[in-house]
Amino acid sequence: MPKISFVVVDRTRAPFLRDAEAFYLARLKPYTQTDWIVVKPEKASKSRPDEEIIRLEGESILKRVPAQAALIALDRTGRMFSSREFASRLEALYMQTSHLIFVTGGPLGLSSAVRDAAHEILSLSKMTLTHEMARVFLLEQIYRAFTIINGTKYHK
Repeated sequence: MPKISFVVVDRTRAPFLRDAEAFYLARLKPYTQTDWIVVKPEKASKSRPDEEIIRLEGESILKRVPAQAALIALDRTGRMFSSREFASRLEALYMQTSHLIFVTGGPLGLSSAVRDAAHEILSLSKMTLTHEMARVFLLEQIYRAFTIINGTKYHK
């Protein structure tokens, strides 16, 4: 069974979002093995440029990505899919690799190094989502994709 890892910058602070993450991670168990990897965020300050913070967080992210894994980065510049299209794409990726890694950045986004290393860049919406909300949205769509692939009742 292929594995999906989620690499996220910083912990989820809002309890209702942590509950939603746990809810969908539990729902994914029958379909795939999962890992939730939290990268420590860099400290922001007025004297520290955003670019430096993003670069350092990107280095921390890339240290957690094995060479054989397929990296999917979430970024507003990425490709958008319908739920059915995403299910087809996820199924195709599962045929190509034994380990998928979805990466969501922190409030400042992802470094160009992470985007350049990605096998694919995914956008969840044209709307702006907080990085914590994006995680829940991603988890729900991955769960939905598995129900589509397996023909179970969840997706309508």
